[in-house]
Amino acid sequence: MSDTEVPRGGRQRVGAVDGDLRVGPGARLEADGRIVVGGAARFDGSSQVDGALECRRLEIDDGTVEVHGDVLVHDDLRAHDGGLEVDGALTAKSVDVDRKLRVSGPATAEEFEVGGILEGGSTLSSPRISVGGRFRLAGKLTGRTVEAGGSAELAEVDLESIDVGGVIRLAGGIVRDQIDVGGRCVSDGPLTFGRLDVGGVVQLHGAAKGGKIEVGGLFSADHDLTFDTLEIGGIGYIGGNGTGEGLEIGGKFEVKGALTLRDDLEVGGAIVIGEALQARRLEVGGSFKARRAVLSGDAEVGGAIQTQDGVKAARLRVGRKARVSGPLVGGRVEIDSRARVEDVFGDSVDLGDRAEARRICAANVRLRDDSEAAEVLYTQTIEMGSHVRCRTPPRKVETLPAFPL
Repeated sequence: MSDTEVPRGGRQRVGAVDGDLRVGPGARLEADGRIVVGGAARFDGSSQVDGALECRRLEIDDGTVEVHGDVLVHDDLRAHDGGLEVDGALTAKSVDVDRKLRVSGPATAEEFEVGGILEGGSTLSSPRISVGGRFRLAGKLTGRTVEAGGSAELAEVDLESIDVGGVIRLAGGIVRDQIDVGGRCVSDGPLTFGRLDVGGVVQLHGAAKGGKIEVGGLFSADHDLTFDTLEIGGIGYIGGNGTGEGLEIGGKFEVKGALTLRDDLEVGGAIVIGEALQARRLEVGGSFKARRAVLSGDAEVGGAIQTQDGVKAARLRVGRKARVSGPLVGGRVEIDSRARVEDVFGDSVDLGDRAEARRICAANVRLRDDSEAAEVLYTQTIEMGSHVRCRTPPRKVETLPAFPL
């Protein structure tokens, strides 16, 4: 086997090489049909290849090699303190580039490891992709794991997991296990994922379906969202319907459509739901607004409640000085002091000190000191504190009017 050497700054036409090919810095190779190297192709410094390159191994030291054609490496591709730019397709067993790798055509390898920048103009397929800095891909990404220390800008993905230190934007796709992002995550199309963990901001512009979602700051989904659990440190928004197991929001939350949960809804601030809420338990520190809400367990709202059809729960508590618009229906309804409510229905209703109600219908009623009610209907017992004001005397009846909801 004979080796071929192209000296520094040399320009040479190359076809088949039985042994190794050694290229000095500043050289330019012109392909005689196609450059096929039986051994290793070694580039010392920056060079240019006009045409396709095929070799057993490709090694680049301290420079960037530009290939104006396809690159096929049967074993490993290594660029030590160097980079590679390919105008065509790239196929290798494994790829390890310290600086920048740019591929215009489809790229395939068992592993991509790039220290700086990875840019692809077409598809990329690999079980493992690791990028120290920025990762940009125009075509579909297929593989298992992706890690990017800086940012990632991707088209459609079909992966097991993604881990990005800074910002990721993708066109949508499937991530079966976990998406882990330190800063911001944006999906422009439909996205299915196992788990989503983002330190800062999440923006889902297409319909999304996933498992556990944890967001440190802001979360928004423009369309329907299906999830297991959703935990948001700051503010959340769903532009369509929300369906999941449980939901916990530190600040404010809005759902344009309906929200259906199998477990609990906990909101530190305020929540607005355009249609109906269905959940096991509701706990809101501030205000609650919805067309209707039906809870199989407890409901507790510290501030205002505004509904059209009402709120129904096994046990319902309204906070001190709260303002309620719409019916309250529960097994046990507790209205704290100085709250103002409208119609209240329940097995037992407890109206707190200086609280006001328009109408109370219950089996058992307790009216605490200085409370006020326009009408009280009961079937079993009534207990009244001092200075209670009723516009008409409380009336014991055989049956109560039909409850809402």
